[in-house]
Amino acid sequence: MDFLQLSEKTFVVFGVANRKSVAYHIGKTLEEQGARVIYVVRSETRRESLGKLLPNRSILVCDVEHQDQIDAVAAEVQTLVPQIDGLVHSIAFADYSGGMRPFHETGRQQFLRTVDVSCFSFIAIANAFKTLLTPQASVVTISISTTTMASENYGFMAPIKAALDSSLAFLVKSFSSFSQVRFNAVAAGLLKTSASAGIPGYVDSYLYAEKVIPRGSAVTTPEAADVACFLLSPRSSGINSQKIIVDAGMQINYFDQQLIERVIK
Repeated sequence: MDFLQLSEKTFVVFGVANRKSVAYHIGKTLEEQGARVIYVVRSETRRESLGKLLPNRSILVCDVEHQDQIDAVAAEVQTLVPQIDGLVHSIAFADYSGGMRPFHETGRQQFLRTVDVSCFSFIAIANAFKTLLTPQASVVTISISTTTMASENYGFMAPIKAALDSSLAFLVKSFSSFSQVRFNAVAAGLLKTSASAGIPGYVDSYLYAEKVIPRGSAVTTPEAADVACFLLSPRSSGINSQKIIVDAGMQINYFDQQLIERVIK
């Protein structure tokens, strides 16, 4: 039974880097459910590596820092299919060169480039693909479980993700003038991805998260991907302009008695 009703639908997935990526697992599950997936990666080098991982797939190239490339990839998708049923935006970048610094010392260009790649690209992609999306399509981005937990090792990325979360409501409102396209986010807890591994101190935070999560194990990338696939499906038609937290209950357990005792003893 095709419960998610994804069979024979077409989706465009931005942001696969390797088999550890959330986007990779989203694409994998969509394909398992009978959907067609068109992948979009940042560079030719990444297209070559992904082609080995996912042979015989449509893999296009787009560096979202360039509007002409966003427009070009939308036009290229239109040569492949007349319409798409959804989009996945799984793109994030932050320049931590020079090491982590206190938030108030964040560089202007660092911050603005991060906004461009990690947030504005979501808006730009939605706009470029608006005529390709079916009237009831679903657009999903990948966010984080909290943007107000001031973790030093996440630098200035959380405020960028807060802007990404806020953009959901405004995209829904502006698209509602001509369609019923939905915009939602998967707000994942700490995941074991290649990108996260490059964040200074992330591994320690990940190990701590495993202690805080009631079940004693971290959220897995496939778990976050599965929620994204649900949001892409018609089964989630009543969910719009929401961030769905996928953290295995971590946020309810910061004051776990065993953790407190370890600290105060």
